[in-house]
Amino acid sequence: MDYISAFLDSQPFIALFLVIGLGYAAGRVRIGGFSLGSGAVLFVGLAVGAIAPKAAPPGFLGVIGLVVFLYGMGIQYGKDFFKGLASPFGIKVNILATVAVVAGCAVAFWTARIMGFGMDFAAGMFGGTMTSTASLQAALDATGNANPAAGYAIAYPFGVLGPILCLFLFKTLLKPKIDVPAPSRLVVAEARADERGIAGLTISEVLPRIPEDVELLMVRRAGSNMLPDPSLKLEPEDIVAVAGLPDTIGQLELGNAEKVRSDRRDFDYVRCFVSKPQFVGMTLSELPTPKDFSSRIVQVRRGDVDLLPHPGTTIEYGDQLGVLVEPKARDRVGKFFGDSIKAESEFSFVSLGLGFVFGGLVGLIPIPIPVIGSITLGVAGGPLVVALFLGYIGHLGPFNWNIPLVANIILRNFGFTLFLASIGMSSGAPFVENIGGSGISFFLAGVCVLLTTVLIVLLVGYFALRLNFDELLGVASGTTGNPAILAYANQLAPTDRVNLSYAMIFPGVGTIVKIIAVQVMVALGASGVPPG
Repeated sequence: MDYISAFLDSQPFIALFLVIGLGYAAGRVRIGGFSLGSGAVLFVGLAVGAIAPKAAPPGFLGVIGLVVFLYGMGIQYGKDFFKGLASPFGIKVNILATVAVVAGCAVAFWTARIMGFGMDFAAGMFGGTMTSTASLQAALDATGNANPAAGYAIAYPFGVLGPILCLFLFKTLLKPKIDVPAPSRLVVAEARADERGIAGLTISEVLPRIPEDVELLMVRRAGSNMLPDPSLKLEPEDIVAVAGLPDTIGQLELGNAEKVRSDRRDFDYVRCFVSKPQFVGMTLSELPTPKDFSSRIVQVRRGDVDLLPHPGTTIEYGDQLGVLVEPKARDRVGKFFGDSIKAESEFSFVSLGLGFVFGGLVGLIPIPIPVIGSITLGVAGGPLVVALFLGYIGHLGPFNWNIPLVANIILRNFGFTLFLASIGMSSGAPFVENIGGSGISFFLAGVCVLLTTVLIVLLVGYFALRLNFDELLGVASGTTGNPAILAYANQLAPTDRVNLSYAMIFPGVGTIVKIIAVQVMVALGASGVPPG
């Protein structure tokens, strides 16, 4: 063991990626249906950090990983976050999460008084239980000593494992229904002009009668397909082909469009990536079209989602267009738009770098709080808040803040893996050193804090507020905060609602409220509030 410890201490690069590799391997092991998933990286890191403390990577590396993870999440869910935050659902879940965190803070305060350890240790223990590095930094600043770090190191591992166990047991015992929506895919249907009462009308007169989420594709006349020119007047036997999502098409009670789709003599359907940089950031109304052959964009695929081509739809890196084009021009339409799969991983590093800079600067801004003084969002909260805003606006002048879904997922996963490995390796030795003696009190107090917080969210959210299980998982993950908990929640319910609910909770309650809470705790402790 001494040889392994000495070797890892001398080879921190090997130690780091050993933690990542073994962590993901351990995360695949299932015991009674339970597995840690990518969260196992943290616990392997604790073990390696305990036997080889000098192999711990610089703290800056973990900070970079955390920022990359949070920034990618903010960019992807910015639009949904701001739409949902002002909704009744967003207000409801933020109130729930705030009540849970404040209750957990109160338990931390009173357990410290009852068990007889200082409020500086209690503040760190609360930050570790809530896996909030931002609140740890706030506790260190508020107390002026390093004692919060000891409480943080002891409570942190259970702060990750505890919520994962609670979510697992909650699903196992209650067996909630999880609706995993299928990826949005457009379907094509058709109808005869005379049967729909549109014979004799021009296409320009028909378009206002079509629902907004339905696209008019083609008109089939006398066995031939043609593009729907606005001046074209429909004849009684004309077949009109439209595209839309299955629910909408089903409500219109249209027939199958097999004849239109299978006949490619006049127009063929081609998919191609938009990979030319000059096209990225344009709306479809601004996007140039080939002049030497007839074509029409009828679909935009972004990740796993099909979008109808509205004029205001903005082209992003990695978008795939569905184009109706003359068969002779199949190859030329691909060359026109670029059609390189590399577009799935292309994004502006200028925008990425500036986004990180803006996030770091926002994290430094002091926010005045009555009685307490001022706080900052820190290196975690600042980039997340900025990324949510940039993800919402998408484009600003020459800057395109969006990141293709594939590239975003890779960046996020790698970032949060670095964070887990780094924090685990850095916390291994302090955890072992402090777990005995008074460390037991810190640990037990952390268990009380965690169970109070998580159970309020799960029980009130599920039984009183009637939240869907995937939404509830996101709220619980955002309240407790650690990316490993979110990753496990995504395993239990692989829907976007988990990540969206997390993004609604984490910036405000998961970061700002916790920062305020530890400073209030320290201030009350210094004021001599009696334990009873």
